[in-house]
Parts: sequence; C-alpha cells; structure tokens
Amino acid sequence: MDKHMYLSLMPEALIMSQLSPEEFGAYYSVGPELKTQGQAVFFEIDPSFRDPFFPIDRSLSLCIPHSSGKPKRSVYCAVYRVVEHIPVSALGKLYLVTKDGRTLGIDRAPSVPEDAGGLHLYHEIAPLHPLVVSSLGPKAFHSFFMGDSKKNIDVPALCWVECKLGELATSPEFGDVRDLPYENIDHLRSCLIQLKTKNVMTKIVDRLNPTSFAYRTIQNGIFYGSGKELAMFPLPSIEELKKDHYQWWRSANM
Repeated sequence: MDKHMYLSLMPEALIMSQLSPEEFGAYYSVGPELKTQGQAVFFEIDPSFRDPFFPIDRSLSLCIPHSSGKPKRSVYCAVYRVVEHIPVSALGKLYLVTKDGRTLGIDRAPSVPEDAGGLHLYHEIAPLHPLVVSSLGPKAFHSFFMGDSKKNIDVPALCWVECKLGELATSPEFGDVRDLPYENIDHLRSCLIQLKTKNVMTKIVDRLNPTSFAYRTIQNGIFYGSGKELAMFPLPSIEELKKDHYQWWRSANM
C-alpha cells in the first residue's frame, strides 16, 4: 500500500497515512464510525520531503497495515510548529473537506496574481487563526509578515484564506451587506473604516476566531507563505464547481 504524508491545518499536524486523499478526507472529517463531523483542510506533502525537525522516517515505518490487512489510517508525526518547517516547495495538492466528508482537490496556481485594490478580509488558518482586515493585498500581506525583519511582529510561515467582502471592500460605511454570513457586521464595518481613517494597514477583527470557515466565503483561494515564498491555491469558479463538483458544492453550502 502507498504511504502518504499530509499536512493538516485544522488542527495543525503532520500525519502519515495509507489512505488516499479522498479516503483520508472522509476519515479525518467524519471519523471511522461516522460519529464526528468537522471541516478539514490539508495538503498532500511531497513524499521525498525531509526535515530534521520531524521524525518522518520513523513515522513512516509505523505506517503499516493492521493484522487484518486494513490500511493504517493515521500516524501522527508532529502536532507542534509544523507549518513553519514545511516550505512551499514541499506542498502538493490542497484538499478542502466538507463536514460530511466530501473532498475537493485544488492544484497550486502557476503564479500569484497581482494585488487588487480595496480592502481585504483574511481568515488566518495556521499556525495563527485571528480574523483580520487589511489594506494590503495577499502579496503585500505576505511581505508584511515575512519579508521585513525590522518589524516587531514576524512569523516564519502562515496559511490563510481571503474572504469575500462584497461592497464593503470599497465602501465599508455604506456598502450593502447582501448575503455576507459574518457575525457582528457593525464591528466588521468599524474595523474596515479604521483602515481608511487611521495610520494602520491591518487590524484584528476577532482574535479568538475559530479555525473553520464557510467555503462559500472564499474570495479567490487559499494562500501559503513560507519565508519569501508565496503560493496560491485558487478555488474553482462557481460555474465549474456546480458542473464538475456538484456534490461537494452542495455539501459546502448546506
């Protein structure tokens, strides 16, 4: 049986498994007895990746079938400081799993698009997970946290998603909320307005923000920055999701 290496982001962990990404997604989000339900987001990692921080070879040696012949579902290699030790070059596909175990695989974009104007809402996934607003586009946001060693705040790596703001991105005072599903919209408006009226580029909206998020709020994709490297994993268009991944899209919007 093949052995896979997965970087889980919710929670942060490096896991070895004999399950395929689709099987692992169903197992990880729903559980073997179908008793637990929860969103899961993970990367498949290049099987040749090694870092002295992780006991990868020892963990792989434990990833063997059960005596019954059933595949080993998971061997945890690390649960602490994982993201900061996995470079962009080691990332394979990104998998978004719904709470009922439906898995969508997303390839890395050839390049990261240039930053668009307006204000931005970022849901940090790992290793930090506040909800923040920023006047910086994804490229500048990455450089802000990882490209300037002179700042007081610096992180070695970060995975985050840009979430939809709709009309609030250009008019936080008067923009129509429409179907934005965020709690405490008045507080969100206030934070966005402060980006325009104060000398700040980022502001925390919720420091106790849960790691999970609604897939339908994804503006463009998932970003993974490590050092000076930045990768984007773009979510397919709604039209493509409905046509080619309807069951996943339907589950993601329940």
